Amino acid sequence: QVQLVESGGGLVQAGGSLRLSCAASGRTFTSGAMAWFRQAPGKERELVAAIRWSDGNTYYADFVKGRFTISRDKAKNTVYLQMNSLKPEDTGVHFCAAKSGSVTYNRHLYTYWGQGTQVTVSS
Repeated sequence: QVQLVESGGGLVQAGGSLRLSCAASGRTFTSGAMAWFRQAPGKERELVAAIRWSDGNTYYADFVKGRFTISRDKAKNTVYLQMNSLKPEDTGVHFCAAKSGSVTYNRHLYTYWGQGTQVTVSS
């Protein structure tokens, strides 16, 4: 059974930075995809960024391009999301997710989910 545990959320002022981590256990990833999603109150969960585990290819939602960077550490079985130039609209619970196969923006196709970590950006 795969478990994903997020950490690194918190309260930050607009323009600040946070780094989220997602540690995976129960399986050593050699393929598949891992992603970060976020969900603001009253809104649907949306993809922020994703990474193909095998070669590190990355994918970003338009609203974070140039500000966020997703990366992975194979040895630690961990995915990171470096978030810079944060905006109040980035506020929400951020979830880590994993799936076998190719990267997709469709949240319904991700098999494993973490419990989420709150990110709050004040103006």
